[in-house]
Amino acid sequence: MTTESSFINLLRGFAIDPAARGLLDDVAVVDIGDASLIITHDMMAEGVHFRSNANPADVAWKLLASNLSDLAAKGASPIGVLLGFMLGDDAWDRAFAMGLEKALSHYKVALLGGDTVANRGDKRALGLTALGMATHRPVPSRSGAQIGDILYVTGTLGDALAGFELMDAGFDEIGPLADAFNRPVARLADGQALAPIVTAMMDVSDGLLLDAERMATASQNGIEIDLACVPLSPLYIGYRTDSLESRMQAASWGDDYQLLFTASPEAAIAVPATAVGRVVAGGGLTLKNGEAPVKLPPTLGYQHQ
Repeated sequence: MTTESSFINLLRGFAIDPAARGLLDDVAVVDIGDASLIITHDMMAEGVHFRSNANPADVAWKLLASNLSDLAAKGASPIGVLLGFMLGDDAWDRAFAMGLEKALSHYKVALLGGDTVANRGDKRALGLTALGMATHRPVPSRSGAQIGDILYVTGTLGDALAGFELMDAGFDEIGPLADAFNRPVARLADGQALAPIVTAMMDVSDGLLLDAERMATASQNGIEIDLACVPLSPLYIGYRTDSLESRMQAASWGDDYQLLFTASPEAAIAVPATAVGRVVAGGGLTLKNGEAPVKLPPTLGYQHQ
C-alpha cells in the first residue's frame, strides 16, 4: 500500500501554485487582493476515523470540527462548507444530517453545497471542504518556526485517547472523555487571537510529537519537547496516572485538535497555553523529561500507513 508521505511527495511535483504552500501545510491560501481565502479538506473513513457503531451525529460533528480546526490554525473566520457524502442506510443518513445541522448551528457556519454518491461497499467514507477568510496577514504557516522560539500548545492532551479506549472497552457513560474523542472543539477564537503573534501554527490532529516534527521539517529547524511539561487533564491523570509513559502516550496519539504554535520568548501569549518545548538548531524532533534525554518512540503519532 502506498504510504501517506510517499503519495504526498508524488503530488508535490506538480502542486506548484503558491497557494498550495508546497503541500507542507493543512490548507491552501489563495490571496485575492488584500484578502486571503483559506481552503481545507479532510476525510473520515469508517473503521479508521470512526467506529461502525458510532453515533452518526457524532461523526457529523467531528467531520466539521476537524476541518474547522485547520481554519483555526490559520486564524481564519469560517465562511461555509461543502459536503461529500456516501449514501447508505436511511436512518444513519438522517441522523448524520440532523447532527450536521446542529454542529453547523453551533459554529455558525453555512452549508454551501457538495456532492453525494451511492455506497456500493460495506464501509463509508465522508469528506468535507471548509472555506474561511484570514483575519490576519501574513497567514500563519507550519514553516515559520525560528531558533529560540518557544513551542506552546493550547488546552490539554490525551483526553481523546482515554475516551476512545474506554468506549472501545465497552463503557458507554464516560462523559467528557467520550466527548473529547467524539466531539472535539475547533479553537477558532484562539486561532484568531494568536495569528498576529505566532511564528508558526498548526493543529494537533495526529499527535503532538508527529505534528511538531512536521513543523520542524517545514521550518527547517529542530524542535525539542519536554514531556514533563505536556499538559494533562485531571480526568486523564485519573484514568492513566501522571507517568512518563502516560505523557508519552498523550503526546503521540492524536485527535486532540489543540493548537500547536511557536512564538518569540518576548511575545505576550493571548490565550491559555502551555510551553512544552523550544525551537533549536539542526533538524527533526528531540525529547527530554526535565533534564533527562528521552528516546523517540517507534511511532510519533497517527499516520496512514
